[in-house]
Amino acid sequence: MKIVFLDAKTIGDDIDLSAYDTLGEVVKYSFSQPEEVPERAADADVLIVNKIRIDEAAVGRADHLKLVCVTATGTNNLDKDYLERRGIAWRNVADYSTQSVAQHTFAMLFFLLEKLRYYDDYVKEGRYINDTVFTHFAEHFYELKGKTWGIIGLGNIGRRVAAIAEAFGAEVIYTSPSGSAPQEGYHQVDLDTLLAESDIISVHAPLNQYTENLISKNALKKMKKTCIFLNLGRGPIVNEQDLADALMQGEIAAAGLDVLCQEPMSSDNPLMAIKDSRKLFITPHIGWASVESRTRLMDIIFHQIKEFFALP
Repeated sequence: MKIVFLDAKTIGDDIDLSAYDTLGEVVKYSFSQPEEVPERAADADVLIVNKIRIDEAAVGRADHLKLVCVTATGTNNLDKDYLERRGIAWRNVADYSTQSVAQHTFAMLFFLLEKLRYYDDYVKEGRYINDTVFTHFAEHFYELKGKTWGIIGLGNIGRRVAAIAEAFGAEVIYTSPSGSAPQEGYHQVDLDTLLAESDIISVHAPLNQYTENLISKNALKKMKKTCIFLNLGRGPIVNEQDLADALMQGEIAAAGLDVLCQEPMSSDNPLMAIKDSRKLFITPHIGWASVESRTRLMDIIFHQIKEFFALP
């Protein structure tokens, strides 16, 4: 069996993939341009990909291909109709990064809520040395207890965030963009209610016809001026120009983003104009990427391959 990683760099160099060598010949490419994929996939039995498009143009000459494994939950990069016609199976991985993304959600929140960059700079720039008071009140922060946390998309990650928020004493409400039935034990509301009542809003929804451009000018205007907005779902759920405008005009207090419409970030992204870390905090799509999460992901895929080929 030949296993080909087409964009292994997206997993990270620090993750041990040696177990795959027990399954057969393994070839790893750090990245693959679309025009490179047909040759690299030509004699593969298994392809392991993250973002690379897999369609007829990519694997039309891959006569031995039996299985495509996606190192993610989303499978928008697969032409499933073509794979089905060819009899090529595919696998993705769900629920491997729940704890990692939930943890990063709170890391982003506390950075913004408690103005941590400001206070770190205050000390490291020497302003705390010989100051007149032992504490410093230039920036204010508030407790989570008693605040309303609104969650858009109550899947595995959303439920984990809800549990942690409740442990801090927050009241959790949620909305389902697709109109799913209420989940027992959780308080479902419509989107307008969530936007108007929430002190913190976090997005943990997939990108689909219900969520694309969901957070645009109209939605932002309905939020509290004190609201902290967090997107850990998918970039195109948010209209980035509208968010930049809302932040600059003080329509909401702050935003934390781990996902963007274009990744890596484009130089003309309107959010680049906002340099104040108290208003905007962006991380480069790392919420899913704890060492444990990535290790779990690749272990699941390893066992998916073994199961598919009925290997001991």
